[in-house]
Amino acid sequence: MKKPFRSASVEGALSLMRTADVMTRFFESVVEPGGLTLQQYNVLRILRGAGKEGLPTLEVAERMVQRAPGITRMLDRLMAKGLVARERSSRDRRVVYCHITEEGLGVLAALDDSMASADDSALSMLPNDDQRMLIGLLDRIRAGHESQVSPIGRRSNNGRVVRQGVPTM
Repeated sequence: MKKPFRSASVEGALSLMRTADVMTRFFESVVEPGGLTLQQYNVLRILRGAGKEGLPTLEVAERMVQRAPGITRMLDRLMAKGLVARERSSRDRRVVYCHITEEGLGVLAALDDSMASADDSALSMLPNDDQRMLIGLLDRIRAGHESQVSPIGRRSNNGRVVRQGVPTM
């Protein structure tokens, strides 16, 4: 016998998390043949979009679809594969700029058609009007959580929960 959820809010939140997991696994299967994780693919896409100028490490982390607390380690792995290069800023030695390499561009180019097909099919079971409605609802959920105070504390700019002024890990 199936026990009902305590509320529509609980059912909706769990359904959203389960759907996010399904979508993540779907897109992971697309990038895996390129030897990448979905987060690594996201970093390469961000750096491709940044052009020759590249981006500071922390800006790459801020632009990611999913938060990556270990951005430096991820960039280390991408460097080891020859897909990313880093260099210190000549104006501010504390800042490290990240750039995609030619090899990284090649990996992305090899995945572009597969990813475009996956993008097209990810929500294909919904009519266009439903897709637009879904986008609007998801935007509202994100906006509500970005401005909301958590039951256990407020969120700082980097997304960590702060209790009594001290960031938690």
